Amino acid sequence: MFEIFSIPAFKDNYIWLLVRGTQAFVVDPGDAAPVIARLEADGLDLVGILVTHHHADHQGGIGELCARYPAEVYAPASESITGTTRPLRGGEVLDVLGTAVQVLAVPGHTLGHLAYLAPGVLFCGDTLFGAGCGRLFEGTPAQMSASLAQIAALPDETLIYCAHEYTEMNLPFALTVEPDNAALRQRSAAVAHLRRAGLATVPLTLGGETGEKATNPFLRCTQPAVIAAALAHTATVEKTAGPRSGIEVFAALRGWRNNF
Repeated sequence: MFEIFSIPAFKDNYIWLLVRGTQAFVVDPGDAAPVIARLEADGLDLVGILVTHHHADHQGGIGELCARYPAEVYAPASESITGTTRPLRGGEVLDVLGTAVQVLAVPGHTLGHLAYLAPGVLFCGDTLFGAGCGRLFEGTPAQMSASLAQIAALPDETLIYCAHEYTEMNLPFALTVEPDNAALRQRSAAVAHLRRAGLATVPLTLGGETGEKATNPFLRCTQPAVIAAALAHTATVEKTAGPRSGIEVFAALRGWRNNF
């Protein structure tokens, strides 16, 4: 199995560096400069790039990196990604530095969004965040709800490597939805402590007492308290009866979060 390191980029992006021996892959290199600096400092050869979706902060550095390194570029086949050499649609199994990595189709944030699942770890781009999820720029609530359900079905011990440090920003909304969730309050205090110390909150824990399944409202759309909050908000704002199905609850939460 490869080792995983973070390369901070822009204001709050994480580019993930996968290393085995002297070879490396990177995930979502929106900026080439910090990647090149790290590769050179550590004496690494870049042999592959995994891309989750087409947004510039996830693919903007590919051209410069491929001009320096003979790297394969694995990316969504249905999206315009600079320098793609291995177009993917989901369902494939890749050899990443000697480790089998499954490609998952997780549309919602974008229509061709992919995630990459290695043993015990998931690189999910902008699909799931700490206590939140990505905006629906292209996909439907049904698509994103299904993508999140696919992630939630992974083993509880799975570590989630998302692409942004958004956890602290997302927690106030989560607490508004579930103010009586003790696990959520505990997580909020822990995250505040980490951020005051300048530490990352990613990778995220999927299961566990304060993991995503216990504290992320977008993974809890069938919980009575979350349903009640979505109903109350929708009835207040839209003057309608409110959502009933899990997908409708998700859509109500996402719309609420967009304007929070």
